[in-house]
Amino acid sequence: MSALSPQIKPVASSQSAPTAAPRLDRAKSAYRWNRGNYSKNRRRFDIWVFVLTLIFKLIRNSKKWTYSGGFTEEKLGDRRRIQAAWIKESFLELGPTFIKVGQLFSTRADLFPAEYVEELSKLQDRVPAFSYEQTKQLIEEDLSKPLHELFHSFDPIPLAAASLGQVHKAQLHSGEEVVVKVQRPGLKQLFTIDLAILKKIAWYFQRHPKWGENRDWLGIYDECCRILWQEVDYLREGRSADTFRRNFRNAAWVKVPKVYWRYASPRVLTLEYLPGIKISHYDALEAAGLERKELAKLSAKAYLQQLLNDGFFHADPHPGNLAVSADGALIFYDFGMMGEIKSNVKAGLMETMMGVTEKDANRVVNSLVDLGALQATDDMGPVRRSVQFMLDNFMDKPFEAQSISAISDDLYDIAYDQPFRFPATFTFVMRAFSTLEGVGKGLDPEFNFMAVAQPFALQIMSENLPSGSSIIDQLGRQAAQLSTSTLGLPRRIEDTIEKLDRGDIRVRVRAQESDRLLRKIGGMQLATNYTLVLCALILSATLLFVNESLVPAAVVGAIAILPAWTLWRLLKKLDRYDRKF
Repeated sequence: MSALSPQIKPVASSQSAPTAAPRLDRAKSAYRWNRGNYSKNRRRFDIWVFVLTLIFKLIRNSKKWTYSGGFTEEKLGDRRRIQAAWIKESFLELGPTFIKVGQLFSTRADLFPAEYVEELSKLQDRVPAFSYEQTKQLIEEDLSKPLHELFHSFDPIPLAAASLGQVHKAQLHSGEEVVVKVQRPGLKQLFTIDLAILKKIAWYFQRHPKWGENRDWLGIYDECCRILWQEVDYLREGRSADTFRRNFRNAAWVKVPKVYWRYASPRVLTLEYLPGIKISHYDALEAAGLERKELAKLSAKAYLQQLLNDGFFHADPHPGNLAVSADGALIFYDFGMMGEIKSNVKAGLMETMMGVTEKDANRVVNSLVDLGALQATDDMGPVRRSVQFMLDNFMDKPFEAQSISAISDDLYDIAYDQPFRFPATFTFVMRAFSTLEGVGKGLDPEFNFMAVAQPFALQIMSENLPSGSSIIDQLGRQAAQLSTSTLGLPRRIEDTIEKLDRGDIRVRVRAQESDRLLRKIGGMQLATNYTLVLCALILSATLLFVNESLVPAAVVGAIAILPAWTLWRLLKKLDRYDRKF
């Protein structure tokens, strides 16, 4: 939530609701924010109504007979787009927990259809401000002093309001101008209620035979919990801001607001007021005499330093969290969502990068397994072929000509419905890269993020070679290893042939599609048998009923329930086979 740029218009507080936009009035009545307390039963009812409606829509999507004029992929895509818009609006109505969960889901194109991800990426906070009285009460409770003793002046109308809190401008008694970030009342109570309900929902989806396949919903739930609780800890956000500022202490072209720790608590955070021009306000930037091309390069350079040098990066660098000062320095806001890359992860990413440059699918897949981004299975062939296809067909352009957005889209297309398990850090990095590429192209249509990243990548790759070695030495060692392997290859082939002759090696070929087809045929035969038995029982019960033998007819009818139930389960299984083909 950024509110330090003067271009942001003040948001009316709840005291001036008649002048607020109609959609905020509707949201106000739906959320009942201003009371600061929430009913468990009401939340449970609202959330489960949404979930059950969503389940109905998902089941309907899988039934081809529900599409008028016959099923096509285009019709499925159209239906998903309509559902995605409905999901986004439902998340807004359900409030802060679901707004944040939706924003997190918008980074998981490896888990959700592209139509859902695209719509959820547009999810923006659309909530009314809470009252000045609530703000004053919360600050005084947390900081244990009256508001007038804490601040020389305090603007009752917030600069901006979001789902987790709002920002007010104030002035300290020392004369320093600050902004005070105040958490929405009752937020932790709401998170506790909602997350308990969401855990049951995650458990349901995890156990579902179709939706739980290749998905770790409980792991995703734990990840969302961790991120949400971190975002509502303002002391942690303050520490993150301090760390971020220290990392850029020698870069005059980056500015980070200072934290005033005397006026900070888990629900209140006071920061230096650093006004600037929003980085997406291009006319204002040009009017201030700032060079847009240079700003595009600086934004990429700042993020590459965070990622490759510091290992501590801003995980939400959208245009609302970036501004430009009058002297052309970048200003970063909002440090609630930060990412950290540990040294072992950085080494794993380097291994992946080397595999990509060599177009070696085995090396890429093995490194992703080591990183925990890919789940090892008995048959890794399909995944390896998918990765090799991407390396051969999408990585044929020069490094500096690649597009981050195109690469991430291709990667997520391949990952969808495969056993990939991208960690949150990875998805945050990819989203941040794509966002910054969009910011850069907005500033400069000719901007290419990969061209700016190339010297950084080459530097990091050279730094990760063994100490005292050079690129030539590395190539020499690899050539020597290749020569040794090549000289020994004929003997290995001969040994393998001898073992085959002796029967020491058994070759087993498994055709998965043939297995599925045979299982389907067997299921159809069994279903046919049950259908004949069921028809015979129904016919017998009907004849007995016509002849007024009511008790025997009822007994036969009861016996018919068992084959009917078994037949229904067989038909469901056959329907799943049809979808797999």
